[in-house]
Amino acid sequence: MKYQILAQDYYQGHTVEIARSLLGARLVYFSPEGLTSGIIVETEAYLSQDDPACHAARGKTKRNAVMFGPPGRAYVYFIYGSYYCFNVVTNGEGVGEAVLIRALEPVEGLGLMQKRCGRGQKKNNLTSGPGKLCQAMGICREHNGMSLQEYPFFIAAGVAPDNLSVGVSGRIGINQGQDKQWRFYLKGNPFVSRRGV
Repeated sequence: MKYQILAQDYYQGHTVEIARSLLGARLVYFSPEGLTSGIIVETEAYLSQDDPACHAARGKTKRNAVMFGPPGRAYVYFIYGSYYCFNVVTNGEGVGEAVLIRALEPVEGLGLMQKRCGRGQKKNNLTSGPGKLCQAMGICREHNGMSLQEYPFFIAAGVAPDNLSVGVSGRIGINQGQDKQWRFYLKGNPFVSRRGV
């Protein structure tokens, strides 16, 4: 399959708008184990200004340094001592903003995803959450800072959100900033991490 990889300038706009526009795009990883990919069905925006839930809210640190680098790179971090979360750096260099990819609809490499997550996992439970999708896709700390504009790890164009039914809500799984309506998801999609929020 031929992929139309999203260029770096795609990620240089307003982070909230990018979070919505990434719905329908495809995350692709050609790992040493094989190819896996999925359609992005849920995202959340994290902004550097007036957003206490953003990792960059208090400035640049060793942990969040990638957020202040060029847009269009992967920001991957370990959380709760058990799983990874995958974000895309957005806006401009030095700003400190990102979009969290919360859920995918598996497209390619379903068998490999099930192998990574446990053979008994049902398809709609493989990638329906940020930690789950990282495990299924094989995303880990080594991906932190990687460019998403080239093989083996990238985001490709998909169905434009304007042609999809998009839901909007407050962000979930955070202790501050839940009131900000910066979570976007495909309505009715069975792979969304939490519906009816």
